[in-house]
Amino acid sequence: MNEPTSPRPRQVCVVVTARPSYSRVKTALAAIAAHPDLELHLVVAASALLDRYGSVIDQIEADGFPIAAHVHMVVEGENPTSMAKTTGLGLLELATTFDHLEPDVVVTVADRFETIATAVAASFMNIPLAHVQGGEVSGNIDEKVRHAITKLADVHFVATELAGERVVRMGEDPATVHVTGCPSVDLAMAARDGSRLSFDPTEEYGGVGADIDLDQPYVIVLQHPVTTERDDAKAQVEATLHAITDSGHQALWFWPNVDAGSDATSRGIRAFRETHEPGRIRFFKNLSPAHFLELLIHSAAIVGNSSVAIRECAYLGVPAVNIGTRQGGRERGANVVDVGHDATEIRAAVDAQVARGRTAPDPLYGKGDAGLRIAELLAEVPLSIEKRLAY
Repeated sequence: MNEPTSPRPRQVCVVVTARPSYSRVKTALAAIAAHPDLELHLVVAASALLDRYGSVIDQIEADGFPIAAHVHMVVEGENPTSMAKTTGLGLLELATTFDHLEPDVVVTVADRFETIATAVAASFMNIPLAHVQGGEVSGNIDEKVRHAITKLADVHFVATELAGERVVRMGEDPATVHVTGCPSVDLAMAARDGSRLSFDPTEEYGGVGADIDLDQPYVIVLQHPVTTERDDAKAQVEATLHAITDSGHQALWFWPNVDAGSDATSRGIRAFRETHEPGRIRFFKNLSPAHFLELLIHSAAIVGNSSVAIRECAYLGVPAVNIGTRQGGRERGANVVDVGHDATEIRAAVDAQVARGRTAPDPLYGKGDAGLRIAELLAEVPLSIEKRLAY
């Protein structure tokens, strides 16, 4: 008599399209890979494959995740036209990838512009779509993309209670909305207890610029272009460069992402570096998520417009100076102060935040178990492609 065969594990395809998306979902990837009822198919695409924006392939492989497919889809130009073309090419290439992998569910992460290609391809191919970090509010094209993906998604893994309420108000069935927290906070919790840095970023990653004494206070700077303000991108980053240089603080500065306006931001950094020769700033393309968090934990403050200042740094209590509109409307902890693109205002805020020191940890975006919860839900929630507007 033949033994009964065990059910086929759910085939879960996770698409990572940029360096921050990997840290946003890394603990979920590990939990999915370890779950007996799930099988992980990791697709790495778009700027996550490009060294100029900080390729994460080496990090992913070093972490032990096999890559099921590489999807090259970025069209050069770093402007609205190239963003649209990149998304269109991604739709073509991801459709082929999904056709080959035949997943039971596709997982898309957050709100970068190219992630909508993942959502459209899965939806048109009748593959259930799970969305991580919907229901939030911010500036930039991300706002439109995020809510459009919510309407295409069948399962929602949101980071906060308010985000979940917003998704329901958008007409989604409350039974499909799950408040899991943000997986990047899981990494922050794991990294927060080190008493000192376990690595030297210059020795490990190189970088360009000044030698930084990591035994002395330093700030992290991470400033991306705002797609709706791309004509101002160069002037905006120059204001921050002047503020940090004039402040005298040591700084570790990380390269911008691939959004429209990135070329202007990059030109502004390069021109400033050549004409001013800032003596206390070192520039990097990318670090592993764990190493980046270590640097954050031991920093005096974070400056710029990255959501890491809002999410992980709320949990870590790292003082943050948020510049401009890119994170406008996103829920904040007590660690954040907001300023405009004015060098004097930025410098004053940085000085005040460094002097202020750590704030109390805020679990606004999770308590450190988001990855496990996402994997458990992926194994047990009903999967359906039928949607009706819930009233």
